[in-house]
Amino acid sequence: MSKTATIESLAFGSREIMYELSYQDRKTLGIRVYPDCKVQVIAPLDTTEEKLKTKLREKAPWIIKQQLDFLSYHPLTPPRKYINGETHLYLGRQYKLRIEKAATNEVKLFRGRLLVLKKENTTAKNLLSEWYRDKATIHFEVTLKKILPLFNRYNIDQPELQIRQMPTRWGSCTPKGKVILNPELIKAPKGSIEYVIIHEVCHLVHHNHTSAFYELQEKIMPDWKKWKERLETTLT
Repeated sequence: MSKTATIESLAFGSREIMYELSYQDRKTLGIRVYPDCKVQVIAPLDTTEEKLKTKLREKAPWIIKQQLDFLSYHPLTPPRKYINGETHLYLGRQYKLRIEKAATNEVKLFRGRLLVLKKENTTAKNLLSEWYRDKATIHFEVTLKKILPLFNRYNIDQPELQIRQMPTRWGSCTPKGKVILNPELIKAPKGSIEYVIIHEVCHLVHHNHTSAFYELQEKIMPDWKKWKERLETTLT
């Protein structure tokens, strides 16, 4: 037996935590934070409101930490118009876009600009997307190969690398050892790209965000917090 789920909120300091609350025939309180920052709370049927609020206040720092961790992986780059003079990022640097008509399609960095040469029936957006994906494929592969020797003592297999557009994540890792990276990550500084890849490879050793996971991440990349912050502030 269970009750219909409701949307509730909890004030914690200056923050308000919204959560979906449902009751089920179970013995313990369950709390889950999802990649989209949604919070789900499943409580035993006999849980009082006072007991529920007390438990949630105890777990509030953990809930907020999980949400912030997920938010750091949310691509935030605003929509682009693909017009001359607009700035576009590549490896953490801003380049002014220059679009010119040409007999062949080509994208290249030229004299501090991102030059798009395009045929009449081709869009600059599509050409740039292909260019970014090609650059991402090459750079991510090179970076992964550079990082893997740091994990030699953990006896992990070389992960398969997949480039895939993801609306709310910079990277993810599957239980079977596949590392998936968002091509948009190629717009971040090199150190931030290394941070994301190290983060995902750490998940091949520790699957959840436990203290052991963060200890390993700190060991492999002591300055990871700096590059995490750069990632959050650069792609906005």
